[in-house]
This record gives sequence, structure tokens and C-alpha cells, in this order.
Amino acid sequence: MNPTRDVPHPVRALDEDELDRLELSLGGGLAPPALPEGTDRLTLTDRENTPLAVVERTPDGVRLTAQRQFARGTGPASDDRFRRPPTAVRGTLPADHEIVAAVVRTLPTRADVRLAVHSASRVRVHMLLLVPVRRRATGGPGADALIRATQGLAAEITEQVPGTSWEIVAVPWSEDGPIPDDVAFAYGAEDVVDLEGRRSDVERTAAASLASRRQALTDKLYPSYSAVELGVAQRADGAVILLTGLSGSGKSTIARALVARLGQEGRNSTLLDGDEVRHHLSRGLGFDRRSRELNVERIGYVASLIAKHGGVAVAAPIAPFASGRAAVRSLAETYGRFLLVHVSTPLDVCEQRDRKGLYARARSGEIPDFTGISSPYETPDDADVAVDSTDRSIDETVDLIIKALSMPASLEPSARRSGAHVGKGGSLEADER
Repeated sequence: MNPTRDVPHPVRALDEDELDRLELSLGGGLAPPALPEGTDRLTLTDRENTPLAVVERTPDGVRLTAQRQFARGTGPASDDRFRRPPTAVRGTLPADHEIVAAVVRTLPTRADVRLAVHSASRVRVHMLLLVPVRRRATGGPGADALIRATQGLAAEITEQVPGTSWEIVAVPWSEDGPIPDDVAFAYGAEDVVDLEGRRSDVERTAAASLASRRQALTDKLYPSYSAVELGVAQRADGAVILLTGLSGSGKSTIARALVARLGQEGRNSTLLDGDEVRHHLSRGLGFDRRSRELNVERIGYVASLIAKHGGVAVAAPIAPFASGRAAVRSLAETYGRFLLVHVSTPLDVCEQRDRKGLYARARSGEIPDFTGISSPYETPDDADVAVDSTDRSIDETVDLIIKALSMPASLEPSARRSGAHVGKGGSLEADER
């Protein structure tokens, strides 16, 4: 199977950091990606081989053209109020104000607040509070937490410097360092203040030592055997959430939004997407029944290890067979909770959404062993949550899954399923067959 068969070649699949840079380039914040030597046209895709943009050489230079909208999560860092491209931000800035950008790349300290307020105290200033956000999780407070903290910072600026105008902008930025001044200037800034970069050595050292000081205080207060139990009690229980359903049912989109929500709630979560697992962990496997079950078993094994160490693994393969799903349940429940989510979107709806044309190719016989067409899908009778993505939003779907995860594990699946009929809203995406 070659999902990019009808896409002009050459083709390059981007990782999460490269997707951040591409989004910024499409918004006018960075130059277009470079073309390989001897190439006049390059199609850029995500890891699911979905075409996102085309770079091509023209008589006037290199041109970058979007092919479709990026898939994003559902939290504040993905909210259109904040995640605006540089061209859109520049177009709405007040012409009679000095535009000062304050870069908020870590949770603001009291010293950061003082510096931001001082920067806003000039005559007729409009503050751009630029928050670098990235698709790839890096540990610590996530992008959504940073946006929420920046809203608190903005409220303090308003309180201390009445009349100051400001706006928060989520900047897709994949690097660990500060946003470069030229990117800030692309958003319309005339002056740039990197709040973290202006901290004193004492402040930086104090912030960096929080975890070690907390551990030192624990060691001082408790003997070793109590300290161990305290650590276990403070660590959230591990869990595996397996989303199963037809290609195009919406599993990948729901899974991404779920991982984002768990991150907002402080849970350490990892997404094991069907397409990416096929590309890495299960490279070389076919689509016969044994290969499919082996693929799901591998996902279950990795997910159980994540749960063993207190994390939440969210897996989104098709998982068409009951025996494969039962194997994942058995592995997961050795170490933590297991939640089976059946994304029960009907076949006809999945076919209507099929942006890659996979169902049409399967019906024509071009793709063998395609689930729902030439290979069976065994509908789960033990799902903890059953969701049909044709009538409610992604947010509502995630709410139901979070609610089911918070219920006591001793409840029967039927009790956890009650009322969990979920539906449409949001752009749902196809995944591996």
C-alpha cells in the first residue's frame, strides 16, 4: 500500500518539530523550507502521509503553498484566539502604538511579572505576549499550562498598568531556546523582551533547584521507608487507553486531543498512534490476521511498560480482532488501569471522510485485507466507552473518556459506558488500515 501514490513526488514526511517550523513558515514567520539540490518541487506530509504543503521553485524564488489545515489539539495552545499566524497578527496591530513583544517561554516568576509590567509602562504600548508552543511533549508544564499562566500575567499587566492593550499569541516553535528576534518581528514586534533570559543568576538557580529542594525536604522529614511510600502515593496510577475502530472513525484525532487533555491535568501521557507504530515498531508486518494481532500485541506490550512506570499510554490502532484487544487488556491490567474505547463511527461515514482514497482503492481490489471491506472488524462487546463521532465534538468525546478513566476500576463496563454515545464536531482523520 502506498497512500501517497497520487501525490507529486518527491515526498518528505515531517516529524513533530518540523511540523512546528512548517506551520510558522506558512504563516509568514520563517522562510520556506529549502528544496533539495536538483529538485524543483517537494511535497511535505505528516507521519500519516497526509499532504500538508508543497514547496516549489519558481522564476521569482521558492514558493510554499498549503495543501490542507494542520491537525491540532483542543486545548488553549490550539485555540484560534491565540494560535494566529504572523500575517494575521500584523494585520490587526494598532498603528499608533509601540509594539513590544514579551516572550513567555517558561511559567512566569514574580521577577518576570515586574519586567513585563515595566515594559508595558511606556507611552502607548501594545504588548504581544509570545508563547512558544510545540507539538512534541518535553516534560514539565505543557503548552496549555503556559498559555493559562500567561493569561494570569496579562491580567496583572492590566491591573498594574491600566489602559495597556495586549494580546497572547501561541507561536509554533520547536527549539529549546528563545524565539529569535526576527520571528518576533514577523509578528509585528518593534522591541523584544525575553523574560526568562533577563532573570538573574540567583532566580535561574532557584527555579532550577525546585525539584531537588523538594526531595531534600522529604528526606529531612521522613525516614527512607516512609519517603518511598510517599513517592508511590504521589505518583498517579498508570493506565492504558486503547481506541479501536475503523479507518477514518476518528481514533487518531480523539487520541491526540485526549493526550493533550491529560497533559493539561498533569498526567504523564504517551500517544502510540497506529500509523506511527506501523512505521517503526511493526515495520515489515503485513495485514493478514496474524500480522495484525502481532502489531496490536506489540502496542500492548509497550503501553503496559508505560503504565508500569505510572504513565498513561493512549493507543489508537484499528485493532480489529477481539483476541488482540484481550491480549492488550491482559498486559495492561498487570500494571494499571485498562480502558477500551470503541470509536463506533459507521462505515459509510468513514468512507465519506476518507481523504486518502483508501476505501475506494480497497473496493476496487487495489488494497487487499482492508478492514471493513475485505477484512472483518469484530465489534467489541466489552468496551468501557462506545463513541460515535458523527454527532458530537471532540471535546465531548474526551470528556467522556476522562470521566470513565476516573471511575472506579471495579465498575462493570456497562456502568462506565452509560450515556457514552459521542459524536461529531471537528475534523476527524483516517489512520492505518
